[in-house]
Amino acid sequence: MAKMERSLKGDFDSILKRLHEGILSGSMSASYEEGSDWQTGDARVAVRVYERYSWIGSNRVSLAITLAARDDDLFLSAITSGGSQAMFFKINTWGESGFLRKLEQVVESL
Repeated sequence: MAKMERSLKGDFDSILKRLHEGILSGSMSASYEEGSDWQTGDARVAVRVYERYSWIGSNRVSLAITLAARDDDLFLSAITSGGSQAMFFKINTWGESGFLRKLEQVVESL
């Protein structure tokens, strides 16, 4: 499992769209699986789950992102999962780390 968290500033919808597009364009096997949105007053939260095939690990990995905002103050949490073929412990996390690196590149471009 790999995790990234960042505080950001900007427009919630614009940043969410760029994250979504960046994740999907970062891998030809990436897919959007499901999402959820919530809002109360000036607070908003979006959760998105993506999957992609990891050629190195020969398996699928998932990436869950949560974007929370109040006004233009945003917080992004991204967590990957999967990517190991071991039964009792993880022996490779290359696929997870690679998926998260793609997202980090998108975040750095914001």
